[in-house]
Amino acid sequence: MKLVLLSILTGFIVGFIFALLKLPIPAPPALAGVTGIIGIYFGFKVYEQISPWLQRIFS
Repeated sequence: MKLVLLSILTGFIVGFIFALLKLPIPAPPALAGVTGIIGIYFGFKVYEQISPWLQRIFS
């Protein structure tokens, strides 16, 4: 939980600094981009869980 809170705080600070300096946001500006990143994360986690099973099937 501490890591999640630190990540949120760091993201907030970076976003604030970028806005202060009038730079473009360093993240996808649309909800579709954010959900795409979430999908990539979940896909990676699912692969980690099923990779031993896949290795048994294909070896």
